[in-house]
Amino acid sequence: MSKSTVVVRDLTKTYGGFAAVKGISFEIGEGEIFGLLGPNGAGKTTTISMLSCLLEPSAGEAAVAGWDVSKEREKVKQSIGIVPQELALYPTLSARDNLLFFGRMYGLRGKKLNQRIDEVLGIVGLSDRAGDTVRKFSGGMKRRLNLAAGLVHGPDVLFLDEPTVGVDPQSRNHIFENVVRLNREGMTIIYTTHYMEEAELLCHRVGIMDEGKIIALDTPRSLINSMGQSLIYIGTDQNGANVIPCLRALPQVKKVSKLENRLAVETVDAQRAVTGIIAALNESGMNLTSLEIREPNLENVFLNLTGKKLRD
Repeated sequence: MSKSTVVVRDLTKTYGGFAAVKGISFEIGEGEIFGLLGPNGAGKTTTISMLSCLLEPSAGEAAVAGWDVSKEREKVKQSIGIVPQELALYPTLSARDNLLFFGRMYGLRGKKLNQRIDEVLGIVGLSDRAGDTVRKFSGGMKRRLNLAAGLVHGPDVLFLDEPTVGVDPQSRNHIFENVVRLNREGMTIIYTTHYMEEAELLCHRVGIMDEGKIIALDTPRSLINSMGQSLIYIGTDQNGANVIPCLRALPQVKKVSKLENRLAVETVDAQRAVTGIIAALNESGMNLTSLEIREPNLENVFLNLTGKKLRD
């Protein structure tokens, strides 16, 4: 891994007798897109809040962009951009005036601030709407301006918390393109999302949190490969229960389950297994009425590790 931009050691947050985050440790490399995934209540928002100096850790330590989050809070805040899930905008101000406000909060003034506002409005595709009040914007446009507000001071590390919730497909794709572009320019990005396909598409590595702990951390592809199994759903013109023993005997098949009107076959090699499945059906005098192959994905990994869907 390249030089670490975020270093976390035994980070803990307790509220009375309840531990929201339980001694987690991880590092994020410079120029990495790191996904933090977890069901509601897993501790990811608390973790992000500690790393962005919104919450004081109860124990452990963390550094962001080389600055200690407990001892050098102002340095950390100057080095990071935060794009919260809730829109942090003033609806009665124009897009430009919102960015003027946030830029001044970070100490930018004059020509430098105006140049930076022009840059970030261009990045998020809102240059032609700079003078319009935010209350006239669509939900997707507000999300894009929210992103611009987190970028106006040129941070080294960007925290994106559910940046595509409730946006239209065009704005969602625009946000994806911005994330990839910013990362290519060297920005380190910490990305939380409820959409597994976003994590698979964008993140170099992901950490999966559950009940205050990180229970898996790797590249999306490595986590998916660790599942090792595909699912094949089979429909037949007869009661499929009769062919289950034959299917279980196939070398590539790990498990066969009877659903309402289909069979679910777990396999380590879907392509080879299909050949054996068709042969077994033919020998049993059954006709195949439907066949669906589902390769493992990050959603399967998450469900397997936590026993929960991401939105639970």
